[in-house]
Amino acid sequence: MVPFGWMAHRMPDGTTDWDLVERIKAGDDQAFDLLMGHYKRPLLHFIYRMTHDASVADDLAQDVFVRVYQNIRKPSFRRTPAAFSSWLFQVARNATLDHLRWRKRHPSESLAVMDEHGEAIPARTRSAPEEAVAHETREAIAASVALLPEDQRTVLLLAEYEDLPHAEIADVLKCSVKSVEGRLFRARRFLRHRLSQFFHESLQPPAPQGIGK
Repeated sequence: MVPFGWMAHRMPDGTTDWDLVERIKAGDDQAFDLLMGHYKRPLLHFIYRMTHDASVADDLAQDVFVRVYQNIRKPSFRRTPAAFSSWLFQVARNATLDHLRWRKRHPSESLAVMDEHGEAIPARTRSAPEEAVAHETREAIAASVALLPEDQRTVLLLAEYEDLPHAEIADVLKCSVKSVEGRLFRARRFLRHRLSQFFHESLQPPAPQGIGK
C-alpha cells in the first residue's frame, strides 16, 4: 500500500479540511488553493489508476476540482458526517465513471508507471530484458484489474494504492464496511488466481522447435 498521509487532514495551525471548506464558502479562494494543493496528487493518482491515461487523469482532476469548488460555493452545500476526503473521492469516482462510460475502451496502460507521488517512473534505469519483463508484468496486472467489476476495482484502488481506511471507502461507495471487505477479498482472490496463472505460464520453458522434422 502507498501511505500518502493525507487522511484526517489537519494543518499545522489545527485547521481541518472542513474548516477550509467553510472559508471557501465565505469567498476565501486561498483556502481552496490550500485544499487543492493537499489533495491534487492523491486525486490525480487515483484517477490515473482508473483511466490508465495520464493526460485524461490530469483533465479529469481539474474537472473534479471545478465541481468541488462549484458545489462548495452553493448556498445549499452542507458538510457531510464523513471525512472530506470521502466526499472528494466520491466526486472523483463519479466523474471518472462518467468518462469511462463515454470512452468505452479497454485500459491498456500500466498500473505501475507512476510512483507514490503521481510522478512517472523512468524506465531508462532498467536493462532491455528487465524492462521487457517489467512491462509484461505491468500489462498483466492492468489487464487483470480491468477485468474486475467496477465496485471491486474501485475498492482495490482505494485500499491498496490510496491507503484509504475501509470505513472511508464505505462512505465513498455508499455501502457497509462489511461490503467493502467482501469486495476487497473477492478482488484480491481474483487477482491472485489470474496472476499466478500468468507467472506460471511465463516461467514455462519454450516449446521445442523442429523436433521430428
